[in-house]
Amino acid sequence: MKHLQAATLLAAVISTGLMAGLFAGFAYAVMPGLKRSSDRTFVETVQGINEAILNPVFMLPFMGSIPLLALAVFLARRGQGRPALPWLIAALVLYLIAFMVTSGVNVPLNDQLAKAGDVDHIKHLGTARDHFESTWVTWNITRALLHTAAFACLAWALVVYGAHRPNEGKSANSAAGPTFQNSDPMPTAYQHGGRTPYNSHPDQQPDHIPTPASIP
Repeated sequence: MKHLQAATLLAAVISTGLMAGLFAGFAYAVMPGLKRSSDRTFVETVQGINEAILNPVFMLPFMGSIPLLALAVFLARRGQGRPALPWLIAALVLYLIAFMVTSGVNVPLNDQLAKAGDVDHIKHLGTARDHFESTWVTWNITRALLHTAAFACLAWALVVYGAHRPNEGKSANSAAGPTFQNSDPMPTAYQHGGRTPYNSHPDQQPDHIPTPASIP
């Protein structure tokens, strides 16, 4: 269970970080660069990106982060790592909100631009660009911030989980009770010649104990 929980949490951190980096890259590099281009270049480039990005390398972390986060929350509630549970829940909520932004705003805008057709057949490239660019950029920044916040919560959850694992191990050892080592029941001084002193076993007293009067 410990190894599964650690592996799930680490995989969620990686996949969420990949999504945060992707959308942040669009926010501070790709879209500002395309903003300086012509209408034809902008529409043609964005259409090409939207087609190329639909591949397993993108879909696996984008879709797979949700079940990973849900599993991380479940394992934290059932096993170790409960101190990290609030951060895991926050990461899951933030990621789901970002996912809904992508599905409800950015993807429909991508589909709308794709339906406009080939750039050679679009009569008003400027209009197609205006209907897409400003709204898409605004919501892309929003989802980039949400994904980054989810990644930060997961990273901190990983830190909290790692910090509490030694304490949980000590608690488990304490609950098991103290461990006693086998010790010699009698002092070494009394074991000369393999004989046991009289008072080592009260129930085994000798039949006759010499007294001073009986000693010649």
